[in-house]
Amino acid sequence: MAGTDQNDETGDAALIPVPSGQAVTLMETIWNERGPGGLAIRFRFLAPAITKGTGTVTSDQAEADMQALCHDYALKRIGDATGPKPAQIIISLSDRPVPFGETRPEATQLFDSFTYTDGDCVWSLF
Repeated sequence: MAGTDQNDETGDAALIPVPSGQAVTLMETIWNERGPGGLAIRFRFLAPAITKGTGTVTSDQAEADMQALCHDYALKRIGDATGPKPAQIIISLSDRPVPFGETRPEATQLFDSFTYTDGDCVWSLF
C-alpha cells in the first residue's frame, strides 16, 4: 500500500536548491508504490518557473534540476528510510499544485525516472 508525506518530514514548504536557481518546494512524497520495475517512490515538487510560454527555466535546465533533486534530495531520504529500497525514483516538477493522478491542461508538468542502483540515481527512459 502506498503512503504519502505532504511537504516532507518538516511540514513546511522550504525552498530546495537546484542548479537553475528556480524556487522549488516539495509538494509530496509517495512511498511504496508499485512501478513498472518494482517498488517506486515519487517526489513531487512545485516549480512555478517551468510554466509554458512564460516560464524562465528551459527544459534542459529543468532536466538538470530533476537530476539534482534525485541525487541531492531523494537519495538522502531513501538512505534514511527503513524497509525495502525502491527500484525506481520518479521526480516530477509542476508549475502549480495538481493532485496526484489528475491532469490539468493548463498545468506544466515534467517527469523524470531514475533507477535506484547501488545507492545512486541512474536516469532511465520513462
